[in-house]
Amino acid sequence: MSPVPCIETVVVQPTPFCNIDCRYCYLPTRSDRSVLALPTLEALFQQVFASGWAAPQLTLIWHAGEPLVLPVSYYEDAFAAIAALRPPQVQLRHAIQTNGMLITPQWCELFRKWQVGVGVSIDGPRDIHDANRVTRSGRGTFDRTLAGIRTLQREDIPFHVISVLSGAGLDAPERLFEFYVSEGITDVCFNIEESEGSHVSGLLGGAELVPRARAFLNRFWTLARADGRIRFIREIDSMLGRVFRPQEVHFGNAQVMPFGMLNMDCHGNVSSFSPELLGLSDARYADYIVGNILHDTLCTMLHSPAMAAMAADIAAGTEACRRECGYFSVCGGGSPINKLSENGSFDSTRTSFCTLVHQIPADLVLEALDRFEHQLDKPRPAVPPALALIA
Repeated sequence: MSPVPCIETVVVQPTPFCNIDCRYCYLPTRSDRSVLALPTLEALFQQVFASGWAAPQLTLIWHAGEPLVLPVSYYEDAFAAIAALRPPQVQLRHAIQTNGMLITPQWCELFRKWQVGVGVSIDGPRDIHDANRVTRSGRGTFDRTLAGIRTLQREDIPFHVISVLSGAGLDAPERLFEFYVSEGITDVCFNIEESEGSHVSGLLGGAELVPRARAFLNRFWTLARADGRIRFIREIDSMLGRVFRPQEVHFGNAQVMPFGMLNMDCHGNVSSFSPELLGLSDARYADYIVGNILHDTLCTMLHSPAMAAMAADIAAGTEACRRECGYFSVCGGGSPINKLSENGSFDSTRTSFCTLVHQIPADLVLEALDRFEHQLDKPRPAVPPALALIA
């Protein structure tokens, strides 16, 4: 019997439309102005909550396109509708990833009222950011993005930033660090420019990518430790929790489990596994669509031919990772979208994404631990262990 799903994350596409045209964007329908109807959203959460599959702490990510092109009132209605359906045993947290250009005090009122997690995409200083994050007419978006960040700060709304590291950013850890500190940005996440969908990254084929990425993260973490004003680096902080967890605590990878992540587009089409699969095409897996929330039940989708085909190949790739990779305990089988994009198959193992996102941070954390243990062997003045680790 198949294990009962545990839906940890729901990714909802309120609209595929985006108001800008990033040069590394993989989304094929970012000019489509379709909007997710409220009854379709309600149908999704009626089923999610009635299924009993929702995790006790459920995250709802509003993603794909630019979520803030829709009005504040849209989300007021959507959040209220979901809250009316939510059973008391499920805690739900909303999160929005935005390019930041449309943030106003009115948006901040919504974020505050509903305690929305906010991520802003900014790639660093003006020249680095504007190299790729441009309007549809090719103009840079730095000024408007930074204005949105400053609005969040004035309104005292917590946020993090996600920076895509292309060539220039990858070689400039000092400049990015100085930029974040000068702008009061304290929580940062990095995405190495990837090959996904129709976008092929120029970085992934280069022999120097791994040492460049390692040097970047090592240098940035060193600067952050010494300075203290960057309080969160996703790549390091998330890895610390995996490396130092109790042995009996299993690390689960929601991306490799059917409905660990449940993803729905603005037409009610449902997919699973990596959210980036939604909107891509592949006849082998029925374009990664397992059903439509307006016509199918989650149970039917779980046993659909598309889900079975994807689950079988993803499970085979995950098991191969378990057998072959020494980093499996902190990775859990990798990202299906990256296996597909880089290797052409879910039933595969190592990718550049694995090396960059899991192996390099794990190595840096373990090296820091080695330094700490080496220091403990030497006679020295008493220093709190947490400080010794980062000394």
